[in-house]
Amino acid sequence: TIVSLPLEECPAENELPQPIGGHLDGCRIGFDAGGSDRKVSAVIDGTCVYSEEVVWHPKTQSDPQYQFDGIVSSLRTAASKMPRVDAIGVSSAGTFIGNAPMICSLFIKVPRSRWDEVKTVYDPAAKEIGDVPIVVANDGDVTALAGAMGMGTGSIMGIAMGTSEAVGYVDADMNVLGWISELAFAPVDLNENAMADEW
Repeated sequence: TIVSLPLEECPAENELPQPIGGHLDGCRIGFDAGGSDRKVSAVIDGTCVYSEEVVWHPKTQSDPQYQFDGIVSSLRTAASKMPRVDAIGVSSAGTFIGNAPMICSLFIKVPRSRWDEVKTVYDPAAKEIGDVPIVVANDGDVTALAGAMGMGTGSIMGIAMGTSEAVGYVDADMNVLGWISELAFAPVDLNENAMADEW
């Protein structure tokens, strides 16, 4: 619903700035869950020691075991290239609360009756590697963070155009703000013949 209000009647800002990632020390896995391939890197103290890209087709699979097995396979491969794993960072299309995908095109064919399996896919995948902390974030937020790290400054917007369209933002302190950054799920198009969102 779109409502027009004078500025003094608009709701107050509701932002929850929080840091995500940006750490380079130790032995870390970076995993990108895409709709046509999955990418993983093993990084030791900021230096990439292994990277691979594997073709997969999660958007056409109705059994979430397919996505789980692919995620675990990539994490195990990266873990095998390092003496230990200190943390895992995941970038994915979708809207997340904590590490749980609430809406995510990688799981679009999974029946709603099995959606609880989808919401818990990443934490159990990390447990397959060991007692390792994992953080899952939207592609747009991760893109903005990478841009901020590369430029050494905050107040950066990142755009990720892959399986979906994500637009993330990190503030001056390099924190994400808790916005819904998967803009493909919030289409605004005045053309009556525009494509309907797949969700």
